[in-house]
Amino acid sequence: MLEATGFTKRFRGNLALDNVDFSLEKGEIHALLGENGAGKSTLINLISGTFPWDSGRYRLNGRDIDGLTPQKAGEIGIAAVFQEFSLVPDLTVLENLFLGREDSGFFLRRAKMRQAAHELFDEVGFHVPLDEKVSFLSRAQKQMVEIAKALRTRPQVLILDEPTASLTDGEAEKLFSAIARLKANGVGIIYVSHRMSEIRNLSDRVTVLRGGQKIGTVVTSEVSDDGLIEMMVGRPVEQLFPAIRNNPGEIRLEVSNLTTTDETVIGASITARAGEVVGLAGLVGCGRSELCRAIFGLEAIEEGSVKLRDKVIEHPEPQAMLRDNVCYFPADRGSEGLALIRSVRENATMSSLQQDEMSAGPILKLWREKTLIRKPLSDLGLRPMAPERRVSSFSGGNQQKVMLARGLMKPFDVYLFDEPTVGIDVGAKVDVYNLIKSLVEGGACVIISTSELPELINLASRIYVMHEGKVVAEVGSEEKSEAAILSHYFGGSA
Repeated sequence: MLEATGFTKRFRGNLALDNVDFSLEKGEIHALLGENGAGKSTLINLISGTFPWDSGRYRLNGRDIDGLTPQKAGEIGIAAVFQEFSLVPDLTVLENLFLGREDSGFFLRRAKMRQAAHELFDEVGFHVPLDEKVSFLSRAQKQMVEIAKALRTRPQVLILDEPTASLTDGEAEKLFSAIARLKANGVGIIYVSHRMSEIRNLSDRVTVLRGGQKIGTVVTSEVSDDGLIEMMVGRPVEQLFPAIRNNPGEIRLEVSNLTTTDETVIGASITARAGEVVGLAGLVGCGRSELCRAIFGLEAIEEGSVKLRDKVIEHPEPQAMLRDNVCYFPADRGSEGLALIRSVRENATMSSLQQDEMSAGPILKLWREKTLIRKPLSDLGLRPMAPERRVSSFSGGNQQKVMLARGLMKPFDVYLFDEPTVGIDVGAKVDVYNLIKSLVEGGACVIISTSELPELINLASRIYVMHEGKVVAEVGSEEKSEAAILSHYFGGSA
């Protein structure tokens, strides 16, 4: 169906894609796998016409394609859903779905468009209010609109870039059912994901990229997960998770009967000590993310309190929590964690500008800032090491490292990680795990909220399970297992 031969692309002299071949068959799900910066995004952007290739040949259904643009790609049946949303925030869901392809004669046929939108959402099993402005939607709802917008064109080639990153397990299952129907109807699907289970369960073939080059294409059923990881990183992966020496000391953080104003968290109580990793488990929407936000002061607290050592804080505020040495990393790095149009340096130092080594009163010591930032970025393995570049120009994994570097600019007592590895590759995950190891073994208190059970089992000494805003169980180090944790996902006694 689709064949790219010798695709090469350079940006400002840097070789992003080097003589890569890729093919897609009718009714096939072909996964793209590779570390951040491996060339996956460049390849799918070339295939979808976002920018032109420097050299190579592109054929669709036996026909040569030249001068491809996003509009032309849509006309010939290629649709893409990218990680970064392309929705207009001030328009409604309905207006976004039909933007540029409105059903109109002399007037817009709104009733007909509305009916078509309802049928489309019913087809994929999503439910999003059509008259709501996109700016008021959750990230998961925006993801649903992007997917529905792509499917509305009835594509013959569909590109999905990390489509489940913001979806709950139930929503992801609905998407997988829709993908299966598309495949049965002959649609070719290019699927980009860092989740090995999705690649294993969905794809027919996998192409692995590394450093802008194609390492190989394999039949999914004929290769192990370890084999795919070794292709990605270029070396055998003996141990993904580092051995963390949890050495619990004094209680650094104590949350007592905390209920948020919107009741996304209800009567939650947890404790976390210096020198240990505490996990928060549960389905997306269970309240674990909101608990982290409430602790840091981003969600209003109706009842209960947060205690840091001996200091009781009834109504936390972010600036005050930073002064009290609490560091929070949000799950959505793009909209909450980073100023994408600003440089790496500015993003990494923004919470440490009041330190004496960074400023003298209102005067920022730029020369010191530039010096101090290099070690945290080097420790996290930022690639390329370009502190003055805009964050938006980096891959997702490197953007995550920029945000995490903020926590290394000064020592914090408590670190709150919400989905620290969402949307990043295996190599970048290892860097994040090693960061957590160094923090804990240095005496910090670390709390991790994640939907990735292997992370909790391998990194945390204790795990609190949440369901519908409540803490329903505490799983100790001796009883940690997927079965033990999952048994509480749908409620149970604490």
